[in-house]
Amino acid sequence: MEKMSRVSTALGGGGGAVSGRTMFCHLDAPANAISVCRDASQVVVAGRNIFKIYALEDEQFVEKLNLRVGRKPSLNFSCADVMWHQMEENLLATAATNGAVVTWNLGKPSRNKQDQLFTEHKRTVNKVCFHPSEVYMLLSGSQDGFMKCFDLRKKESVSTFSGQSESVRDVQFSMKEYFTFAASFENGNVQLWDIRRPDRYERMFTAHNGPVFCCDWHPDDRGWLATGGRDKMVKVWDMSTTRAKEIHCVQTIASVARVKWRPERKWHLATCSMMVDHNIYVWDVRRPFIPFATFEEHKDVTTGIAWRHQHDPHFLLSGSKDSTLYQHMFKDASRPVDKANPEGLCFGLFGDLAFAAKESLISSDANRKPYPGGDRRYPIFFFKKPDLTEQFAHVSSALSVFETGLESGRMDWFSQTARLYLLSGKPFAELCDHNAKVAKELNRPQVSTTWTMVRIMFSDPANPNLSAKLGTLPLMNSFSMKDMGACPDMGACPDMGACPADRGKEGRSDAAHLEPGTSHISNNDDNEETEGSDGQAEYMFGDAELDDDDLYSVEHDNPAEDQEYTLPQEAFPLRHEILDNPSAPEPLQQDKAESPHVSGGEAEATCLTPIESCSLISASQPLYTAHLPAGFFCPVVRDMLRYYAEQGDVQMAVSVLIVLGERIRKEIDDLTQEHWYTSYIDLLQRFELWNVSNEVIKLSTCGAITCLNQTSTTLHVNCSNCKRPMSNRGWVCDRCHQCASVCAVCHHVVKGLFVWCQGCSHGGHLEHMMHWLKSSPHCPAGCGHLCEYT
Repeated sequence: MEKMSRVSTALGGGGGAVSGRTMFCHLDAPANAISVCRDASQVVVAGRNIFKIYALEDEQFVEKLNLRVGRKPSLNFSCADVMWHQMEENLLATAATNGAVVTWNLGKPSRNKQDQLFTEHKRTVNKVCFHPSEVYMLLSGSQDGFMKCFDLRKKESVSTFSGQSESVRDVQFSMKEYFTFAASFENGNVQLWDIRRPDRYERMFTAHNGPVFCCDWHPDDRGWLATGGRDKMVKVWDMSTTRAKEIHCVQTIASVARVKWRPERKWHLATCSMMVDHNIYVWDVRRPFIPFATFEEHKDVTTGIAWRHQHDPHFLLSGSKDSTLYQHMFKDASRPVDKANPEGLCFGLFGDLAFAAKESLISSDANRKPYPGGDRRYPIFFFKKPDLTEQFAHVSSALSVFETGLESGRMDWFSQTARLYLLSGKPFAELCDHNAKVAKELNRPQVSTTWTMVRIMFSDPANPNLSAKLGTLPLMNSFSMKDMGACPDMGACPDMGACPADRGKEGRSDAAHLEPGTSHISNNDDNEETEGSDGQAEYMFGDAELDDDDLYSVEHDNPAEDQEYTLPQEAFPLRHEILDNPSAPEPLQQDKAESPHVSGGEAEATCLTPIESCSLISASQPLYTAHLPAGFFCPVVRDMLRYYAEQGDVQMAVSVLIVLGERIRKEIDDLTQEHWYTSYIDLLQRFELWNVSNEVIKLSTCGAITCLNQTSTTLHVNCSNCKRPMSNRGWVCDRCHQCASVCAVCHHVVKGLFVWCQGCSHGGHLEHMMHWLKSSPHCPAGCGHLCEYT
């Protein structure tokens, strides 16, 4: 009894003064969720590898208890969510990633504080929630699509609620309605349930375009429910009316992972994001376009937020993936309104340009003419009447509107690019060439060049047809051997052989002879391998182009008339020392030595000749991939994709990511890929490019993206006999007890693809109906309706 009382004192509320400043502490692992006890003296932090209780003391967080005990902690300690009971100070509940719902009694004298274990869910439990006024009632929502209500005095759940939908992301008991709770789903729906009636929800509505990750009831205003989702919006719904009514909408910059109403402040709520954005924002829903306050301390995604006390609006607690726990003091938050620029520009839907500025910036212009009625070339002034309840500073604004042509702001290039791009179905090189051609035709040269470079970097060097397509790859210009002989350091180059100081005096012919290791010219139609340094060339510059048959040709009608060229001063340094490379077979070397002169009409691979000017390069192998590791270009392409994404062109980032596939996918983390995909898919759907959007979803390898086109679709079907709604089970109507899906042609039950007329509701097998309607326009069921197959 003495030990039990000592534990209760350590974990209870009498642990000294609560801190009144911004502070933080480092955690052992990233946090997934946090929760505060009733008197705000302690906070519990839970994650996959952490489950601890910290006390909020005067100057710091102090670790009080580690709940992960045992040599091999089970998956029951891997928490996706945690909640501290607001009536029973020693009672905690956690949602485990293995589908378990666990309760913890901090008053237990043993080291293991686990109280009860419920394993009824089949997949990860996303949320647990205690009833605000009922001590023993606990609610859970899981990835398996079910919600369960537990009575902690019993060993199993007392009710199971099936949303007949996607995964349950959040469940919250109403603060005012004793029997009501709200549940948010992966498919964008929100449902309201009465715990006394688990067979069917009371109300359902579509809240967001995409998954609804969180919801929260307003602590004071009855019927207000805030929801946040992947569509980067926070919406406030009035649930007191017959139909859910959206009364406020806040647009954020990333997916909303958590939303919490601020105590004692009717219009304020706090949000944090699921990816990309690490900050915590406090919004005034009456001003949804700029946050009221911002907390910017975390270095990674914030995973849990909680107001320190249900009646204290000045302190906010947060946990993050950066393994820190913060207490934020509201007066230390940054105020974006104070940093906002007083001027701004914005394009309208029809190409109009609006300009806003402080009145003082415009009224100081003595030459400004007074505003004439109907003329939009001069500033328009708007003055607000003072509102004593308004929390924002009273300022006057000036608005200038400039009209432009309608063609200047069009996004036709985006739609055309999305329709014309090829992302799969052809070889890699053909995909890149096609997309480069599309970008070039749409007057996007930078994108076209990027596609071309991607193809050059990652094409197979063994492809014999590739050299014929590299017509624009620049190679080395010709230059005089006299200038090479004048270099005092040339003797150090093993490829060049001896380099005497008086080479220029003795004549050019002696200086032009090269050793067997010297690079040679390939001018062979039969694609023979040439001598030289394995076909490797270090320096490429100039304006020469590759032919279809040979990589580089040397043709001189009159060598005596050739002009001598010298290396420019800004060119690359001379060839570095080349290590021992295998040379060509001796017979080939002998053949080349016996024929030392180059003839423009011959189709042989020959040695360099003692002429005035010659080209020192060999290109018998593809130059761009010779002797390079497979992932050599991956960092460059990764930076390129991030550049396009940062510039707002997620279309290019996603398209290259899909075309390259496994070549580049491992270089970019999954969250970043998911963010690019969701942004591009959102744009495609806004432009109503549904087929392209579905193709992008199918080609994605992100699990969160591939499931987007698998979201549930509810199809309400009436019985073709009694015209009453059908149940979701079987083919037999519950009322008239007849098969509803009977083919009107063959009179058998259709268990596969069923097609029906929307006018008379009769139908049947697809092939049967097509064959019937080819010869007769009348319904095969004999109802007299003129059916049409389109």
